Amino acid sequence: MSLKIVSNFDSSFTLTPESKETLFQLLTNQSFLRQICQSSQWVNIEFTQLLFQPVPYSLNTPKGMPSEFEKYQESDDYIIINVPPNFMFNAKIFKPSRLCAIYRKTA
Repeated sequence: MSLKIVSNFDSSFTLTPESKETLFQLLTNQSFLRQICQSSQWVNIEFTQLLFQPVPYSLNTPKGMPSEFEKYQESDDYIIINVPPNFMFNAKIFKPSRLCAIYRKTA
């Protein structure tokens, strides 16, 4: 078995307005926000409305995300989560099959 090196991966995607609205409602649900706060040990957070598709690890994407989102991963004021699969299903998002969402710590 050999490994396939991915040199370029198109991480762009488009959501329908209905899917985006449903997903954003789920990602900003107070119960879900409390779960994230509890696991991150933060008091308050807000959804930045930034989403990205995870990408294969490569020389250009060593953190498995598009390079423009690495600054959030390196910051102590942000947390990146995998969007729960049931949220994707409820929002009728099937492609891409995985998304990540970025939250910001608030005062």
